[in-house]
This record gives sequence, C-alpha cells and structure tokens, in this order.
Amino acid sequence: MSRLQNKIALITGAANGIGEAAAVRFAAEGATVIATDIDEAAGKAVVERIKAAGGSGEFLAHDVTSEDAWVEVTDHVRTVHGRIDVLVNNAGIYLIAPLAETTVEDWNRLMAVNVTGTFLGMKHTALQMATAGGGAIINLSSIAGLVGVAGHTLYGASKGAVRTMSKDVAAEYAAAGVRVNSLHPTYVNTGMAAYGAATAGTTIEALGPVLSPLGRIAEPADVVNFLVFLASDETAYLTGSEYNLDGGGSTLLSVG
Repeated sequence: MSRLQNKIALITGAANGIGEAAAVRFAAEGATVIATDIDEAAGKAVVERIKAAGGSGEFLAHDVTSEDAWVEVTDHVRTVHGRIDVLVNNAGIYLIAPLAETTVEDWNRLMAVNVTGTFLGMKHTALQMATAGGGAIINLSSIAGLVGVAGHTLYGASKGAVRTMSKDVAAEYAAAGVRVNSLHPTYVNTGMAAYGAATAGTTIEALGPVLSPLGRIAEPADVVNFLVFLASDETAYLTGSEYNLDGGGSTLLSVG
C-alpha cells in the first residue's frame, strides 16, 4: 500500500482513538507521520508501533490550544522534513451536558481544544502548504456539527464551527492548491463513544442499531479509510466539502 507515499503528515491527538489508528495507517500507506498529543507516553508508543512495522514517524508533545506550541511544531516539521503535505486536525474533547448545567469554564475549555486548536492548525500549516505548492487539511468534525442533539449544545457548537471554518479556509487557499475538507463521523468505537453510551445508560453495542441501519457504530478503521482518501492525490478536486460518515443514521426517522 502506498497511497500516501512520501507525504509528510501531521496528525494531532494521535495517542489514541481515531488519531492513533490514522497515524498507524498513514505510515503503512507510505507517509512520514508526525504524531502529536499531550499524552507523551501513549504518543511515543504509537510511533514505536509505526517504526516496528517498518514505517516512518516521530512523536512531538503538543498542546493544540497554544499558538506557541503550533509554531514550534510546524517550524520543527519544516526544518526536519522540509514541508507539511497533510494536516489531520483530530485532537478534540467531548462533553454531554444539559444547557442549564453547562458552565462557562466548560465552554472555554472545550472550545479551546476543538475550535481554537483547529483554527491554529490551519493558520500555521495552510501558508506553508501554499508556499510548497499545495496540500490537504482534514478537520475532524462530527455528525453533531450537522444536526441537533439534546445535551450537545457546547459540543455541537464546536463541531459546527469546525465545519464552517473548513469551508472558509478552503475558499481562501484553493487557488494555492491547499484543499480543506471536514469529516463528520457518528459515534466511533473509542473512549468517547463509551462515555456517550454510559451517559445515556446503555452500551456501545446497544447504540449501534439505534444510530445506524447497518446495526453498529463506526470503527476507527471506517474513519481512517476516508481520511486516507482525502489525504491522497485521488481527491485533488475535492475541497470545501463536509463528508457525513454516519452509517446511514440520517436515513432513520421516528414517527408516531
């Protein structure tokens, strides 16, 4: 497999979940992976797996809410690897809470990671990509950024912002060859889905038939398959779009 051969890919939130799966798969597809996360031990373990499988990668400790940290990371990648071909803005946190119980502190913390982190990632990679002749930015949003869900005012607001920012930057940088798209998964079988199921008083397995006519929630590989597609040269004409990865959940309608 070599759909991403010789590409330099920066993946945030790569210590676990979707980010971990993406880092491993991107390396298997031929990319040099720069995996970043605030969890240094887990992030380094991911890169060790990549190298043990014959892939190329390195880990950088990274707080995506800090502009100084973004400058440090992107300068390092440019100095060591020459360019950034792909950015996967994956780092994110999740909160389910009734509107009346959502605090300003909750709002600021989640927005800092999900929105400011994504904004800073685009700010500090898009121009580098443009100067180098192009690249691909993929922003992880959520189905919650497309539809309303009770208890998700804060999280939905953050993912809606990611969707719109993606379109804005796509329009600004299209002429320079920088493609920007957002991906909107339903629940994926990670810690976030386990938290969501527990909050709802159910299990991941029981959520599957409720959320998708396919009868299951998404697996990390389902998301990563699409990330590889968007990062590859196969999607040279795709930008400014959102991609709904909900297993057909939006086709379900309860009446009566």
